[in-house]
Amino acid sequence: MPSELRRSVSRGEGAVEQVVTGVTRVPILFVNAYMVGDPDGPWVLVDTGLSHTARWVRAAVQARYGAGARPEAIILTHGHFDHAGAALELATDWDVPIYAHPLELPYLTGRSDYPPQDPTLGGAIAMMSRFFPSSGYDFGERVLLLPEDGAVPGLSEWRWIHTPGHAPGHVSLFRDADRTLIAGDAVATMDMDSWTSQVTRKQEFARPPAPFTPDWEAARRSVRMLAALEPSAVAAGHGVPIVGARAGELLGLAERFPAPQKGRYALHAARTNEEGVVGLPLPAPDRLTFRLAGAALFTAAAAVAFRRWKK
Repeated sequence: MPSELRRSVSRGEGAVEQVVTGVTRVPILFVNAYMVGDPDGPWVLVDTGLSHTARWVRAAVQARYGAGARPEAIILTHGHFDHAGAALELATDWDVPIYAHPLELPYLTGRSDYPPQDPTLGGAIAMMSRFFPSSGYDFGERVLLLPEDGAVPGLSEWRWIHTPGHAPGHVSLFRDADRTLIAGDAVATMDMDSWTSQVTRKQEFARPPAPFTPDWEAARRSVRMLAALEPSAVAAGHGVPIVGARAGELLGLAERFPAPQKGRYALHAARTNEEGVVGLPLPAPDRLTFRLAGAALFTAAAAVAFRRWKK
């Protein structure tokens, strides 16, 4: 592999890292995109990172494929802000289509926002989710449906698999020849709930990003489905890919899948269909909101008392 493709993730913009043959990771802040395909053949971009980070992807593409290269298509595992944020800008710049699952289209064509995140679950990603959007996008006619037969446009050796739970139309990609899995957010290869892991990126299989997962039973089934494939390499949307013997640890996650015991979606999933969100469980009580409101009231009362005392 060319030395320029072995740059450390710490290099930031333009950093790339080979996962296995034909799969290159593009780390973008806290999320991954993947370039799939070799320089001498067709290739696609799987996910795109956040808005305003298209330049990171362009720099990675140039490092891997050369100046002026463009993919056959952009494939979205799902349309959350950190996976589809740069999709329209890149697709327009390259004049290529964006492919997604039919149940993801409402959130990519302006018809629906995603189910609201649940920040009450505790942990790092739940706290950070308070500042993240759950809104959808409108990519118009640029977005197309993935083929019904599971084929991946531009990648003859790959197939897509519907893996709902984290998002209604979430898909993962699988290459049977060497059992390579691009999981999207069906699983993570780091503990998103841990503040320490947000820094160290310790490799381990973990549940999908919890505050943005509105159907935990579907998420559990999806992880079991992926584990049954016995992948030899797992490249997820969050975390450093796990390759080799440790990829077998995915089975352990499937067996002990840690769905939340509390929270908005713990007992009842969001209800969605081909038009988007059609029903939501009530929000869980947010203790932080209550505490902040109480602190604000206390501060206001103290200010009033202080002014009266000065008189």
